Amino acid sequence: MSDHEERSTGTGRLVTGMAWAVLLLGLWLWGREMTDVPSGMAEPTTGDMAAVGRPPDVELPPAHRPLGDALPQRLDIPGLGIQAPVVARGLDAAGALDPPPFDQPGVVGWYAGGVKPGAAGTALMVGHVDTETRPAVFYKISAMRPGQKIRVFRDDAKVAEFTVDDVQVLTRDRFDAHQAYGPRRSGRAELRLITCGGTFDRTTKSYTANVVVSAYLTGTRA
Repeated sequence: MSDHEERSTGTGRLVTGMAWAVLLLGLWLWGREMTDVPSGMAEPTTGDMAAVGRPPDVELPPAHRPLGDALPQRLDIPGLGIQAPVVARGLDAAGALDPPPFDQPGVVGWYAGGVKPGAAGTALMVGHVDTETRPAVFYKISAMRPGQKIRVFRDDAKVAEFTVDDVQVLTRDRFDAHQAYGPRRSGRAELRLITCGGTFDRTTKSYTANVVVSAYLTGTRA
């Protein structure tokens, strides 16, 4: 490799590393800010939190090879009765991941600056756990178990089917962006569902943690 090629490769790696670091910082900020709720929010529960972290009692299927790029249109979780439209979201002025508006509790946000669901890497989807008056789209995801299915309908007429392999509650004061959003295994197509979790703090009017559901691509169909 020539000196010029070495310099170019090094520069490319530096830019990539910096971009990833900036993204993780924004996601970390979102991980903290996502737990904040509007003033006057009620104090609902967040599902069966005791179920989180239990070891899988089923044999998980092998990973399917990643698909090409295609935009997500709908998210289905058959075991929870969830069928939700997906909208693209970006980063706000502070560099934090911008969730769907609170007046759209049934909508799931996909981070459009990252990986498309089904493609190689980790795709991120976020949703609210509740509103002032009722549960929101991700109210029950803390009760998911390894082996459950998540389906993402894409605009290439394919359905990417993911299998849950882990559910974690990451506390707000020890939030680890790499643990939450980093790939579990290189080369796989992975998916993260993120929402508020833990307990509701009346003093700060915010939740104490985030629920992170990890899944990986195990099948596809038309």
